[in-house]
Amino acid sequence: MALDIVSVAPLYQGPDINRIRLMTTEASKTPASPLKSLVPSKTKLTTIETKRIMSVLDEAICKVELVTLLSDVVANQAALEGTLGEDIMRAVSDHGDLCKSLLDNVNDLNDQERQVQELEDMEDERGLRDLLLLMEEQKHSLPPLMRQIKDSTKNILRLLLNNPQAARLLQMQTLGRSAEAQSFIDSLVELRGFLFEKLLTSPMEVRDQTLFIQDISRRNRRNQESVEALENELAKSLKNRDAEVEKENFVIQELKNHLHQVLKFSENSLLRTKQEAEKQQKADFRASQARMAKIQQEILMLRMQYHNLVTENREQEQALRKKKYKVETEIENWIQKYDTEMSEKQMEYEELEVVHKEEKVQLDELRQKHDVLVEEFSQIRTEREVNSRKRMEAEEQLVRMVRAATLIQAMWKGYLVRSMLRSKKKKRAKGKAKDKGKEKPKGKEKPKGKEKAKGKR
Repeated sequence: MALDIVSVAPLYQGPDINRIRLMTTEASKTPASPLKSLVPSKTKLTTIETKRIMSVLDEAICKVELVTLLSDVVANQAALEGTLGEDIMRAVSDHGDLCKSLLDNVNDLNDQERQVQELEDMEDERGLRDLLLLMEEQKHSLPPLMRQIKDSTKNILRLLLNNPQAARLLQMQTLGRSAEAQSFIDSLVELRGFLFEKLLTSPMEVRDQTLFIQDISRRNRRNQESVEALENELAKSLKNRDAEVEKENFVIQELKNHLHQVLKFSENSLLRTKQEAEKQQKADFRASQARMAKIQQEILMLRMQYHNLVTENREQEQALRKKKYKVETEIENWIQKYDTEMSEKQMEYEELEVVHKEEKVQLDELRQKHDVLVEEFSQIRTEREVNSRKRMEAEEQLVRMVRAATLIQAMWKGYLVRSMLRSKKKKRAKGKAKDKGKEKPKGKEKPKGKEKAKGKR
């Protein structure tokens, strides 16, 4: 969100902000010669980062101007009901209810604190404990309410910024803003001017300014030292003057006494000088009459020259007025062009924002589907691994059983072969014994029985 705010131009350019911008540019065009190094050489921002910084600050000032007027809108909902729109008025009404509930809770807490002090004086522990628990519950309810007020303020700002006409109508209600809020806005505008000048200043200019300020501080220190020395000399001279004044006062007093004596003897000389002065006055009057006539002629000539200069200056003033009117019309045209371009950029930004929101919703849906597919794939993979392990175990068991069966079959076949061979040997032994018995005499039949017994064995 912060990147979106920085990447676009400000949604509102107030007259005060533009006036500050023009004042800074005019001041930079005509700097005072002694302070030329303190004024930035550039009058416009060149990098996109600085423009983004100024756009963020301009939008912040616009939002502060709107927020400081919400209390007046809440107080005058009936007068502004048909001008701001139903959504904005509904949001403002909800905001006013939240603020009122917050103020009620704060007032209740203040009353409860006073009651706690009274109960502490009365030493009522049970009532004090219940009241403290109630205060804790109300204190825990304050942060969610404050978060709701913040969310409500953000919602109102979003609605106002989506409706520029309502925002302009609301900003026209400047009389409803408090003095503290106006002071805060003025401080923000002043901060904007300072930041604008700071962003216009290059590192070389900053270095020149620091060198200039250091030079001024050195000069100030030298001047301060000279002022201190002069003050010391002045104090000494004042002491000397006081001593001399005392001496002169004493001399003056003596002279006054002498003058008083002289005045007595100067009355006759005063009368004589008065008569001489009257004669001189008459002569001066006649001379002044002649000078006045000469001055009247010079006044007439100067009036004619003044009339000629006035006519010339009027023609020059008319030419300058025409030039000024032409410049003002050009400025108005540029301002109108800027307003139209900014409105087009704002509409384009709003369209891009709508597309971005739709794509974001689609991305969330695809992510959800992807998460479900990942879970299903992991389940299938685990099932496959379990089935493969079972199949391998079954194959191994089958191999063992086959080996055991082959081994058993081999043992059984060996046993059968041996038993058959043994039976064949017994049959052969019996056949041989019968042949021998026929050849031997009858007295020898017992050994034949023993042989049979041996054969049975």
